[in-house]
Amino acid sequence: MQHKISWLPQRIRCHTPRLAVVAAIAGMTLARMTPGLCAPQPQPPALAAVPDRPSGIYGIADRVGWTLRRLQSADPCTYRYVVRRNGLDVIASGELRFTGDTARIEVPAREAQMIYVEVTAAGEVAPPLALGAAVAPMELRPSVPEPKDFDAFWRAGLADLAAVPPDPVLTTRDSGRPGVDYATLVMNTIDGAHIHGQLARPQGRGRFPALLILQYAGGPYPLQRQWVTDRAAEGWLALNVEPHDVLPDAPPSYYDALPEQIRNYAAIGRDDPQHSYFRRMYLSDYRAVEYLASRPDWDGRTLVVMGMSMGGQQSLCTAALNHKVTAVLANEPAGADSNGTLHGRLSGYPNWPASDPRALRTGLYFDTVNCAPRIRAPVLVAMGFIDPTAPPAGIWTAFNRIPGRKEAVPMVDSSHNNMATAQQQQPWTTRSEQWLESLRLTGAPPAPAE
Repeated sequence: MQHKISWLPQRIRCHTPRLAVVAAIAGMTLARMTPGLCAPQPQPPALAAVPDRPSGIYGIADRVGWTLRRLQSADPCTYRYVVRRNGLDVIASGELRFTGDTARIEVPAREAQMIYVEVTAAGEVAPPLALGAAVAPMELRPSVPEPKDFDAFWRAGLADLAAVPPDPVLTTRDSGRPGVDYATLVMNTIDGAHIHGQLARPQGRGRFPALLILQYAGGPYPLQRQWVTDRAAEGWLALNVEPHDVLPDAPPSYYDALPEQIRNYAAIGRDDPQHSYFRRMYLSDYRAVEYLASRPDWDGRTLVVMGMSMGGQQSLCTAALNHKVTAVLANEPAGADSNGTLHGRLSGYPNWPASDPRALRTGLYFDTVNCAPRIRAPVLVAMGFIDPTAPPAGIWTAFNRIPGRKEAVPMVDSSHNNMATAQQQQPWTTRSEQWLESLRLTGAPPAPAE
């Protein structure tokens, strides 16, 4: 497993209201603050936070800590901090006490958990400085048992899907890249709906490794042609599918005019797993794998599924349902630990309401924690230690249940992928490209990272 990661000191600043909230300057993450109780200054002072362990990973009975340093002795700010276990329960709070220009935040590590810290300047209204750490993350376990009929539920779903002929239709389009063929795809799926996607491949005769790209939450939004054409130029037979029954490449006016209900799709069928929006989504992803595996230009050896956020969620559960998948790459996958809020863990997207027992029961059938033990392919998973959208405690829990080869990419200073900087996401970017290159050339993941 990969624990060797780069890390960055972090800064927290007082500032005048016109300054930006967050900026990455000179290799350091800066969280800039409004004045509050801090007097505006032409060149505002800053706090630098350095973890005791650059990896951010500690053992049980260790003390988890950070040293915070004022970069200017005249700093007028008063700073407060809050420490939460697994992003939810407050386990410590207080005011930073400086000796000279340094202060400490330190908490004992008595159990497997993620630790999340927020530091704010007094009176602050802008986002706080966030710090994260993991304590024995490989020992995190599920909050609740999986449903006894989990496998039966999905067997029935696959039977329903098999009763619907896929009838794929390809429409050739201009790829915009020399040497690459490109087309849009539509297929049938359950509930009278359709799967829409974009397919690209290297031109000419040949058989190629397949790559299925699954999409993040939001929208609905159009797919970008280069997401598949760039991969095809590398040598992949690449398919990107919409998570919704919408066209993949329509103008903005088309998506703007879609019904409001589809924008709140995560709530559709929330009280019954049989009618959950995610049931059709996962089954459609299964069919996309089947389509790639049926093509004569697939090499018959390598079929990779990848995505970030909800795309990572889909990737893990698709690999659990369809064992033709030969590798999974998931960056900060959502959908883990759906019942965690009732058990002291922040759950994150798709935010199953903790006040609704029916919704929490439904969530278990689509939870990556329950899909994970059924994955047979090698898996690469990244988790951001300060990610509130896909909280790391749930991702680690799902990761721990994967039975075969797996590799973690801990990102100690990263929030969710759409909110993080390229530098904070660099451990994932680097390692996932190494995996893709090895899988494309050899059909197998690279050697474990040192």
